[in-house]
Amino acid sequence: MSSEQRARVDAILRQPGPEGPQSVEQIRAGFRALMAGMTVPHDRIRTTPTTLGDRPALRVEPAGDAGAAGDTGVVGVVGAGAGSGTILYFHGGGWVFGSPETALGLTGNLVARTGLGAYSVDYRLAPEHPFPAAIEDTLSAYRALLDRGEDPSTIVFAGDSAGGGLAVTTCLAARDADLPLPAALLALSPGVDATRSGESMDTKEGVDPIFTRAALAHTGALYLAGADPHQPLLSPAVLADLTGFPPMLIQVGANELLLDDSTRLAARARAAGVDVVLDVTADVPHVFQAFAGVLDEADEALDRAALFLRQRVSAGR
Repeated sequence: MSSEQRARVDAILRQPGPEGPQSVEQIRAGFRALMAGMTVPHDRIRTTPTTLGDRPALRVEPAGDAGAAGDTGVVGVVGAGAGSGTILYFHGGGWVFGSPETALGLTGNLVARTGLGAYSVDYRLAPEHPFPAAIEDTLSAYRALLDRGEDPSTIVFAGDSAGGGLAVTTCLAARDADLPLPAALLALSPGVDATRSGESMDTKEGVDPIFTRAALAHTGALYLAGADPHQPLLSPAVLADLTGFPPMLIQVGANELLLDDSTRLAARARAAGVDVVLDVTADVPHVFQAFAGVLDEADEALDRAALFLRQRVSAGR
């Protein structure tokens, strides 16, 4: 681990933005600009715009045989058969901003490291489409995979931030709809408590270089649009019954306001008898995995995530 790298990332994220309240379009543009600077393994993946369910999506696939093992050799550790599974990916952005394109560094690195193909869903965003529109879209995308004959034991849900939350709530919605559940869930710094009741919301104020409680309250209100946050599809970390869930890997940084979203989700999963791994990395920010190629901890975490996904898909075949 490199303290210099961590300090550099922290400084990037603390650069002052525009003063005063920002419009939704300004927030979206600022996020696109930030994520445009992230490393995407273009030489190891290929992308194709497509649709899944009734929403646009980005198909991300390994670029030939090179994508099967990647630089780390992770797939070689768990065996052959690359490409025989699907990552259904949900991008981050507070349910208000973000897109499959802004998440391509994360999706692309997971595809390159696992050899699995992915669909990244362009779900509807608030405030134009508040809760539960995003969950309706991600569940529709999962139904589309099942309807075309994909085996749920070879499908994994993955997402970051709000998308990590969607990985959990889409699984809840699928279970409630009596659909078979996917082989695994990967949640990177998931947002899974709209009540904002975790202690880290206060203890990490100022330590977190990205979020403040006020900023989370602003975007959260746009998504809630008056809905009561005290319900499982909005606060699964404190209210959901996770019985029957597939194995979960939750990765989070210790410097996050949302740290306790992850710790309480893991505890709730464990109490429900779910196979869960809580992977906390010290002194790194929200969705630190986006800094692959810049931060050693990001690459190491993605390697662990890739191994987890490949093991679960292999176990389900």
